[in-house]
Amino acid sequence: MKKVLVIAGPTASGKSALAVHLAKKFGGEVISGDSIQVYRGMDIGSGKVTEEEMQGIPHHLIDILDPRESYSAADFQRMARELIERIDVPIIAGGTGLYLKACLYDYDFSEEEDIPLDERYLAMDNHALHEALKEIDPKSAEKIHENNRRRVLRAIAIAKRTGMTKSEQEEKQSHQPMYDIFIAGCTMERSLLYDRINRRVTGMFEEGLEAEVRGLLERGVSFDDVSMRGIGYQEFRPYFEGTASLEEVKLEIQKHSRNYAKRQYTWFNHQMPVHWYDVSREGWILQAESETELWRCL
Repeated sequence: MKKVLVIAGPTASGKSALAVHLAKKFGGEVISGDSIQVYRGMDIGSGKVTEEEMQGIPHHLIDILDPRESYSAADFQRMARELIERIDVPIIAGGTGLYLKACLYDYDFSEEEDIPLDERYLAMDNHALHEALKEIDPKSAEKIHENNRRRVLRAIAIAKRTGMTKSEQEEKQSHQPMYDIFIAGCTMERSLLYDRINRRVTGMFEEGLEAEVRGLLERGVSFDDVSMRGIGYQEFRPYFEGTASLEEVKLEIQKHSRNYAKRQYTWFNHQMPVHWYDVSREGWILQAESETELWRCL
């Protein structure tokens, strides 16, 4: 079974640096699991790894799409699995729990392809559409944000076509790992992480995040595009609509980033076998090195 190293953890916890360190140690290549770093021109808000930070290590699934194109867990599953098969030491860095599980476990998206959509639902606004999903498939509604219109429509279409909700279909799948996986998780004391998140967002604004978003809008990218629904971009909608200040946008991004980090911890602790390393402690990286090397030799 092919060995795959995964670097997981909450936002701003140092995943990219650990991925590069272990790639240099083991001769690996990095596959980005991030759903926004795939887009060209979306650099600051996504915290995209820079050429300097890559340190010469090949990185994949970065800057491969135009921001007006869609990208889903099924797309990541297909592309990441192709890369895993041809890379000697594949290292997946970052990514939501759904993206990682879709790639590493036997998730089947075939039932979700080419589903005709009911015109009645297409005419609804996002809130009404999400309310409809709550009635049809409350479990999926809990997982899908109401602004993610594409996923909401898909969940409704699956239920209407198959008579079985999307969440019921997911529960039927065994979700067994397809690879020999080692998941190294970057963590730290919660208050330290939240402070790091706040400072990181402040740094993004100093680097020109507002100008980056403005440039995307001038190129024809919309806040309704999948790429702009990520944290760091969606919060700018009221600013450009004239109903929020730049400072309010920054505070919203900080708050949403902290909330997202909390959800990531909860998800990983319940869904995947993560080996956590406290990155604020001396010697943590040597421990991660040692344990991943032992796993590779088994």
